[in-house]
Amino acid sequence: MALRLNPSLLGGTGMTSARTRSRMIDRLRQQGISNREVLAVMEQVPRHLFVDEALQHKAYDDTSLPIGYGQTISQPYIVARMTELALGAGARDKVLEIGTGCGYQATVLAQLFKTVYSIERIGALAQRSRQRLAELGVHNARLRHADGSKGIADAAPFDVILFAAAAPISPEHLITQLAPHGRLIVPVGEDAQELALICQENGVWVETRLEPVRFVPLLGGIAQ
Repeated sequence: MALRLNPSLLGGTGMTSARTRSRMIDRLRQQGISNREVLAVMEQVPRHLFVDEALQHKAYDDTSLPIGYGQTISQPYIVARMTELALGAGARDKVLEIGTGCGYQATVLAQLFKTVYSIERIGALAQRSRQRLAELGVHNARLRHADGSKGIADAAPFDVILFAAAAPISPEHLITQLAPHGRLIVPVGEDAQELALICQENGVWVETRLEPVRFVPLLGGIAQ
């Protein structure tokens, strides 16, 4: 697999070294992540570059970390799990991510899909992520500062729509932006959240609840 990343930025020392990333991959396998492509990408993408320097020693722990503005970078297991589910759609032309955050999930997806569209409602995070992805050499991601809850109708249909924030109810209005074979992956709920997968079975859209999760809430509108 040829990663679309600047190779000069893939290194690290101490708690950000290749050995540390390898231990993260071993843990992901133990947690049930089995897709070889997902594991290979997760091992190569430098998660420590997506958090503040003071937190880089925790970058490969199985935990979410703050990235400012009340947002977090998801724990490695959740990123791997949602990416594995995304690949289940089969086609890899276009994926839409709702909630760019620091850009880590978008970077992972960009190694596996032809084009990644990603929406961030907080302007400062969108700008920071755009710069970070450019530095990493990720050129197949299209980042927008916009209200993610509306999706991107003018770029549809998508093979996958993936939410990095929890919707209070399943966002069924975005099914119209999915390809017939597409998948919508979204944390659903408020106090108690579950990861949901929506896809077609025998021509009917079916929602399956998979496992408990914890995400920041999905908010509408845009912020600077």
